[in-house]
Amino acid sequence: MTTEATIVATVAEAARTREPLLIQGNGTKAGMLRPVQAARTLSTASLSGINLYAPKELIISAWAGTPLPEIEAALAAAGQHLIAEPPDLSALLGATDKPQTLGGIVATNLSGPRRVAWGAMRDHVMGVRAVTGRAEIIRSGGRVLKNVTGLDLCKLLTGSHGTLGVITEITLKVLPAPEATGTLILLGLDATAAVAALSAALGSPFGVSGAAWLPAEAASRIPGLAGISGSATLIRIEDFTPSVTYRIGRLKDQFARPEAIILNTEMSRSIWKHIRDADPLATHPADAVWRVSVRPSAGPSVLDAVRSHDVNGFLDWGGGLVWLAGPANTETHAAVEAAARAAGGTWTLLRAPDTLRGAVRVVPDEAAPLARITRQVKAAMDPAGILNPGRLYAGV
Repeated sequence: MTTEATIVATVAEAARTREPLLIQGNGTKAGMLRPVQAARTLSTASLSGINLYAPKELIISAWAGTPLPEIEAALAAAGQHLIAEPPDLSALLGATDKPQTLGGIVATNLSGPRRVAWGAMRDHVMGVRAVTGRAEIIRSGGRVLKNVTGLDLCKLLTGSHGTLGVITEITLKVLPAPEATGTLILLGLDATAAVAALSAALGSPFGVSGAAWLPAEAASRIPGLAGISGSATLIRIEDFTPSVTYRIGRLKDQFARPEAIILNTEMSRSIWKHIRDADPLATHPADAVWRVSVRPSAGPSVLDAVRSHDVNGFLDWGGGLVWLAGPANTETHAAVEAAARAAGGTWTLLRAPDTLRGAVRVVPDEAAPLARITRQVKAAMDPAGILNPGRLYAGV
């Protein structure tokens, strides 16, 4: 049975012997980024359970190994949900035998379509406990929405992929789940026209919480959209039923497109779950998958730049998130890098064979001043370099 005390002991011994550790929960994200070369695995999977849930205070706290479905079920029973709508990439990463954990979601800072309206996962982390590479327990934040934290280690550890500390406990802000969900679909727009429409919707007073564009091939892979002809531009609104009905109707009138379709709650939730989990991508098990983050207006140019390399994709976050899948080779990877740089954005190699993940950059190199800070933070929190070495950058 793993406890915080046993994690401290394991890290202390590894630091003493300078033995690298692979830090993970259930391992559902082991295929992300660079492969970690470590003789031992330190898993938080059995460090599980909800420690505190105060629905009236909009706060939930749980051990890092708690399965995400357990968290979601507890919240749903009280009519609440996780704000960042974290995706389940288990199928994409070939790890469907076990559920993802709360710690894994926070450590990777994964957020779904709702990020465009409500922010990233790190924006909703109120507190963390973690064990550093020095075998010291640190705490940051708290269990109330208003607290004075000093140095905000919550945001530092969220998205650090286990390279700075072993997250043991997490406190999250939650919100009431919407009673209804409606989706407006505009048909037949190309990527540029779609992003213009999505930007107009996001800038409207109607409270849009999802904005995506699927080319015809991607749309055909989603149950419920397979019968439509051409591309699909999807705009989501979540709230009380009368409000959703009114606002979706007003939004449809604003675009004045007679062929536009309005989907009900059940169909909307099903479709956005598929978008959240990147199901519209056409992927072969040997393909690589990238996520490119750019300003929304640049999303279409990224798709255009990599099309000649047999790369397919779709847009989320109003055009600001470009999902891509294609051949897992250095030439295609270089093309994706170049497209992201030309658009002034950043990229992540989300999935690829170990040979490619170990040979190329999986995230962009940092500017020299920022890289220096990164090294200083790593040296302060993990001086022996034993926590997930090489996960983000070779040799770090």
